[in-house]
Amino acid sequence: MSYKESSVLITGASQGIGRSISITFAAKTNRSLILLARNRSELEETKKLCEKAGADNILILDCDATDEQAVMDLDIPDDFPIPGIVVNNAGSYLYKKVSETTDDEFRKQIDVNLFTAVNIVKRFKPDLEKLDRSLIVNISSVGALQGLAESGAYSAAKHALLGYTRSLRAELLHTDIGVTAINLGQTHSPSWDESTMSPEKLINPSDVASLIVGLTYLSPRSLVEEMTIQPQHGRVEPM
Repeated sequence: MSYKESSVLITGASQGIGRSISITFAAKTNRSLILLARNRSELEETKKLCEKAGADNILILDCDATDEQAVMDLDIPDDFPIPGIVVNNAGSYLYKKVSETTDDEFRKQIDVNLFTAVNIVKRFKPDLEKLDRSLIVNISSVGALQGLAESGAYSAAKHALLGYTRSLRAELLHTDIGVTAINLGQTHSPSWDESTMSPEKLINPSDVASLIVGLTYLSPRSLVEEMTIQPQHGRVEPM
């Protein structure tokens, strides 16, 4: 199987940014889709939206990607195209000062924002290696580039994800697997539902999705290593 015939795997596909990425791939490509998240009913809704957008071959996997064994046990049917593009989008935002964050909350932030990607790459790297080329896209954050006083555990976890992504890219430099990090600023998603900020000032998740789809059309000679996306007018207040 070639890269052009491979599927795209999207984690955190049940809502928010992950759902937007899924729908955009459905609308703009002919690729088969693998949608992964914990909530099966919300995945079913994403699947319906993707079918409406034009996708006709969709596999949903309800799995807690922080559970290494559960990820390693994931089964892809023999007749389903293996993933050539992996979008590690699953994540969680904790709005809390470091001094007020419990050890358990720290661990959960690291599990969701780092180990979901680590586990998924470990499980699907053998499939990616079978293709003439492949791509891993890890959704990080501007919080990986600077400390965030109001969300320190999240920032620390995203620092770890970005460090992992850069190290993975260096490890795979002489292979046909590309690795891209996207450092997102404030993007409209369920994470902000309880805030008072205006959604119209936040990054449109459809824009993020379109950029990711665009990355998959680059020639094998080119790779976007990292990109940072911010709201047009900078940080949106209030939190």
